[in-house]
Amino acid sequence: MADQTNQNSTQAEPMRTKFLSLDMNNANCDRKRPSKKLSFQPSPVVTARTPPLSDRTRDRIKMQATGKLQIAPNAIYDFTADDLTDEGEIGRGAFGAVNQMKFNRTGTVMAVKRIRSTVDEKEQKQLLMDLEVVMKSNDCNTIVTFYGALFKEGDCWICMELMDTSLDKFYKFICDCQHSRIPEPILGQITLATVRALNYLKEELKIIHRDVKPSNILLKRNGDIKLCDFGISGQLVDSIARTKDAGCRPYMAPERIDPQRAKGYDVRSDVWSLGITLMEVATGKFPYPKWGSVFEQLSQVVEGDPPRVSQSYNNMEFSLDFVNFVNTCLIKDEKDRPKYGKLLQHPFIQRAEKSHTDVSVYVSAVLESMANNGITQFTTNLPAERWNDSFN
Repeated sequence: MADQTNQNSTQAEPMRTKFLSLDMNNANCDRKRPSKKLSFQPSPVVTARTPPLSDRTRDRIKMQATGKLQIAPNAIYDFTADDLTDEGEIGRGAFGAVNQMKFNRTGTVMAVKRIRSTVDEKEQKQLLMDLEVVMKSNDCNTIVTFYGALFKEGDCWICMELMDTSLDKFYKFICDCQHSRIPEPILGQITLATVRALNYLKEELKIIHRDVKPSNILLKRNGDIKLCDFGISGQLVDSIARTKDAGCRPYMAPERIDPQRAKGYDVRSDVWSLGITLMEVATGKFPYPKWGSVFEQLSQVVEGDPPRVSQSYNNMEFSLDFVNFVNTCLIKDEKDRPKYGKLLQHPFIQRAEKSHTDVSVYVSAVLESMANNGITQFTTNLPAERWNDSFN
């Protein structure tokens, strides 16, 4: 046992050395950089000599905490956090929480994702401008409708269409509680919707998603399957990953984790993340084993062999088309990994396009079973990603 431990330690050492400088650089940056957390309230320290805030300062604070909310094509409102009534938390991830909230002026109920932000004021303005472009293009039926966003006290509040559940909660209930698996025709519809959404983002909005994973694929009782958290969310998450958690996200492609290659990546990094996602939800288990440390994860993803699914996998049977599609997404060398145009021509996608699978019936039945077991969209005791268990 001691020899095995020494051997593992020796194998991990090159990767530990390779990424230690990155980790130390991030730590040094954190020490040197002044805090970028915004303050939208006067200083709590009040003395007789504290001058009152100028009108200009008050206006600047108000502008920073104000956003635009587009409920419908011709219904656009200026809004602040005070215009929203919190109706409870419906989800929580590594970078923030999602709450159901109501816009008081119209009664519109929405999901509001609050992400911790490390971006400065200039980046905030650019991100909000980017989101306005997205808001004007809410015509893709496989992308969650975004209503608007604002920055408040260092957090970014992103308001979007309320769906019924996320794919991570959905598949975990099916696998862990029903002891079953998502049928392949349903997996086909999930794949088709996700690839269409990713392709639309790239071709129409020139956006790379950056954060494809089960918790960002949402389902609705009527059968809708929609992708969320692109653009502004991805940039915010990336900004946090760069400063605090570089290399710690398990769905990232090898070229994004490796600091020697991370400067240049394209949509094919999202194709890798899609492959990891599909393998996870199809088999009920994240394709990599639990990691004992960040260095083990970096070593395995960057230097190890990519995950592979087979037609007979852990007593589960999959079609050759599905196996080939997933394994194509998980080609390790990004230069050989296909982009969306080629994926849309894949037999697995084409079969899903011709299918008459009734997603609504299946999703409704699972949601009903979830409700009967006391699991609702307000259930937050399920981790956002199974891999988090290794670090808790």
